[in-house]
Order: sequence, then C-alpha cells, then structure tokens
Amino acid sequence: MVRLSVRDRLVDATAALIRRNGVAGTGLADILQCSGVARRSVYLTFPGGKEELVAAATREVGASMTALLAAGGPVAGSVRDFVDLWAVRLRDSGFADGCPIVAAALGRHSANAAADAAGAVFADWTSALIARLRDEGYAEADARDIATMAIVSVEGAVVVAQARRTAEPLEVVGRVLEEIVRARRPV
Repeated sequence: MVRLSVRDRLVDATAALIRRNGVAGTGLADILQCSGVARRSVYLTFPGGKEELVAAATREVGASMTALLAAGGPVAGSVRDFVDLWAVRLRDSGFADGCPIVAAALGRHSANAAADAAGAVFADWTSALIARLRDEGYAEADARDIATMAIVSVEGAVVVAQARRTAEPLEVVGRVLEEIVRARRPV
C-alpha cells in the first residue's frame, strides 16, 4: 500500500473539494478534515496558505490531464476519451463534481494565483492537442483551431452538463468534435 505524502494528501483533498464546492466554498478547515493533515503541516508545506495550495492543486490536476491529452493514438480518439472521462466523472458524482480547473479560473477573487494556474493549464491542454494534431499532419491553423475548439467546447459542456444534470451536452460536443477532427484531416 502506497502512503501519500502530506503534500499529496493536501493537494488531493483540495482538488476534490474545489471540484465540488468551488474555491470560495472550500475552507482550510474543510481541506484539513478531508486530508487528515494537521493545520501546522499546511503552512510548513504551503507557506502561502490556501491560495498557494489551491494553485498547486490546479497545476497538478492540470498536469495529469495534459498527460492524457498528449498520449498517443489518433487525436479524434483522445478527444472522445477526454469527453467520456468527464461524462463518467459527472455521472459518478451525481453531477456534483465539476472541473477543478474551471473552479480555479472562476475563483480569481479569492485565489488569484490559482486562476493564473488555470489559465496556464488551459494553455497546456491546448498546446498538447496542437502538437498531436501537427504530428498527424494537420496544418498549423487547423491544429490551433481544432485544439482551441476542443478545450473550450468540452469545458463549457462540463459546466452546462453539471448545471442541467445530464451528460447530453458532453455527448453532443464529443460527437461534433470528432466530426470536425475527421473533416479537417489532411489528405
């Protein structure tokens, strides 16, 4: 059994909580209770407190998704996997758990560094898809357009699916994005 470090427990708990409650709705006491970590450990690990911790959680969750988006196989399949992952996460949580990156982006008023980290994460996701599309022979302009459309469409669909409590927006976005990727495929 792998025992997570204090840092990992804090980051995991923070990501889970902001996924469900947003940045403003996640207090340090909530993070401590969820992680099982002592208050003193937070400030030893994250001297900047909650804001630094939320930014770290945003970067780490973002990096794991960047790795998924950068992984092999045809881009159309990766985009579909990205959409399907969100549909499963939303359904499994009863549509309570949204995207922690969106939560961080929207939490600028209480965690400016986390909002900046969210912007960097969205840029990383887009860059990962651009690189994959270029590797598959797509023109630079098409790669940028498709990658940008994929990220903003999926993230928007997550928000709408959560609000409407149905995965249908994600299903539509996934299907249409696959069509766009295939339609613009280089000959």
